[in-house]
Amino acid sequence: MNKILLSFDLEEFDIPEEFGQKLNDEEKIKVTLSGLIPLLELLDKYNIKATFYTTAFFAERNTTLIKEISGKHEIASHGYYHSSFQSEDILKSKEVLEMITLLPVKGFRMARLMPVDKSLLVKAGYAYDSSVNPTFIPGRYNNLDKPRGPFNSDGLVNLPASVATIFRIPLFWISFKSFPLSLYETLAIKVLKKDRYLNIYFHPWEFADISGYKLPFYVKGTSGERLLGKFEKLLISLKECGEFISSTDYCNYYLTNVAE
Repeated sequence: MNKILLSFDLEEFDIPEEFGQKLNDEEKIKVTLSGLIPLLELLDKYNIKATFYTTAFFAERNTTLIKEISGKHEIASHGYYHSSFQSEDILKSKEVLEMITLLPVKGFRMARLMPVDKSLLVKAGYAYDSSVNPTFIPGRYNNLDKPRGPFNSDGLVNLPASVATIFRIPLFWISFKSFPLSLYETLAIKVLKKDRYLNIYFHPWEFADISGYKLPFYVKGTSGERLLGKFEKLLISLKECGEFISSTDYCNYYLTNVAE
């Protein structure tokens, strides 16, 4: 059956700082929470399981909520902070999330999908990494040499973000916000039917009203309730085409049924 990996980078709302607008920690957390709560309600409504790649910084400030989320969805690591990184954060973030959820943390995604030392992930005990977007985005990364679908490498299962079958158009959050829904759905469903695997990711803060922040139009142009309504329509369409599954559950499926 076609497998859909829906994930969210559950991080403090720090993207305005990339564009020169400084925010305090309280506001960063508040914005993320205001988008997260209706998003969780929507996932409950359609009984959809997702993976939340969570920073330890956010988790430590919302321990009860993270514990509740872990009862329905998978919690994976998104590092310790979203705006900064040190190699020891790979293990520290895992330990914090496991202490909160009392569950093993198997997956990692590097902030902004930047390169990460795979040997450190293996040493820390991760089973999979979802830090690769196998496309070309000027000024960010060029991963055209990477496989479009899942692959084993360096002792890990790698779960790349999905890209279109033609020209490797990325199917990440910016594409969803920017493309007409019909176009995004067409591209995503074609990938799902061809690869039997669709890995798409978003951020809870996108579903908050971020129109008042100094951000480019492609970031804040569609947000809040308007984006949530568009997202609900996407979930309805995708449910007809495949099974939503956590990243860890997919890894188990992949190693048993797909990997050579």
